[in-house]
Amino acid sequence: MDNIINIGIPSKGRLRKDVLKIFKKKKLVLISERGERDLIGSIKSKTNIKILYLHAREIIERLGDNSLDIGFSGFDLYKESVINNQKKINVVKKYNFGKANLVVAIPDPWIDVQTIADLEEIAFEFRDKKKKRLRVATKYPNLTREFLFSKGVTQFRLVDSLGTTESYPFTGSAELICDISSTGETLKANNLRVLKDGEILKSQACIFTSKKNLKKKGLKKLIKLFSK
Repeated sequence: MDNIINIGIPSKGRLRKDVLKIFKKKKLVLISERGERDLIGSIKSKTNIKILYLHAREIIERLGDNSLDIGFSGFDLYKESVINNQKKINVVKKYNFGKANLVVAIPDPWIDVQTIADLEEIAFEFRDKKKKRLRVATKYPNLTREFLFSKGVTQFRLVDSLGTTESYPFTGSAELICDISSTGETLKANNLRVLKDGEILKSQACIFTSKKNLKKKGLKKLIKLFSK
């Protein structure tokens, strides 16, 4: 069992489609007994490889605990994971798909707020006049906290986003958001705009490996194939 190479592929979305194209290009035929809904698959005529279809976030976790050898996921999710996890993972290659930016966005009507410095002012106002903290809805608590603190914004509270983050300011669940955006269209459609200096991170799809498992037979050859 020790010589089985475990590869994590995103189980849904755009990322999955683009990753599957890589396999096709490399002439690796993926087999799933139950079709698209299958969570486990294999590669035709390669008995030592197991494919696991997982949530993109879980792929990063599994690389960190060494239960995956190779994984395809987003750079944003890698950077969001705890430092200890990141240390156990190699970023082998960044692909030119899955591109998006992690940004701080505010409701359009906040005319006076253009930059992070303006946001800091509003945060203090909220604290002193409304006796509450500015709420930031996000699925990226670590990156958001780190970024805002680094810019001197301290008076805020993070709200875990469980669904469509863009809707939070308009349901009264948060004042602003920190979310991933590829074209900015969804933000615009929801009357939100990105602060002028509100870009936290540029992300794209990557191939990652578990540092610990690199000695597995045939693994380096496979990584080389995917990196070309």
